[in-house]
Amino acid sequence: MGGISVREAKVADLDAVVDLRLSLLREYGNHPLYGRLHPDARRRALELYRTQLASAHETIFVAEAGNEIVGVLRCVDTPSSPLLLPDRYCYVSSAYVRPHSRRKGVLSALIGAAERWCDVRGITEMRLHNASGVRMAEDTWTALGFEVVEQVRRRATHRPAAHHAGAHGDLRAF
Repeated sequence: MGGISVREAKVADLDAVVDLRLSLLREYGNHPLYGRLHPDARRRALELYRTQLASAHETIFVAEAGNEIVGVLRCVDTPSSPLLLPDRYCYVSSAYVRPHSRRKGVLSALIGAAERWCDVRGITEMRLHNASGVRMAEDTWTALGFEVVEQVRRRATHRPAAHHAGAHGDLRAF
């Protein structure tokens, strides 16, 4: 895809950013974390992403092809544990490319902008989470030089009401 340009998103891009990021979540409709959209997700997204666009510690990049915003990627300057190096890293999130623009260099262009953003800030490492079991995402991030270094696990704590009866006394045994 010729003519891809990447720039920092502005408040005027808010609707496009919201649309892209909600599209990302909708693609994971069966995922145990990302598939549970709040009924008023769009309203919440407008508020959240407006705040992110104004933050001094993060940047949302958009990729354009012609007059269309076809991709998005968020970078957050994130402090690390005070016990570990590096002191800070770039947390990459909400990377999404419209289906008709995939496999055309859009995500690579967004990652290139993220790398330059890191260089300006003296950040030497990027980290991200991606949904496990999604082969295309796993292969894409590997091809872009990201390696798997940990797993995120989830366990629901809600139990049916009948199971809760008398449970408080049982906890003391642990």
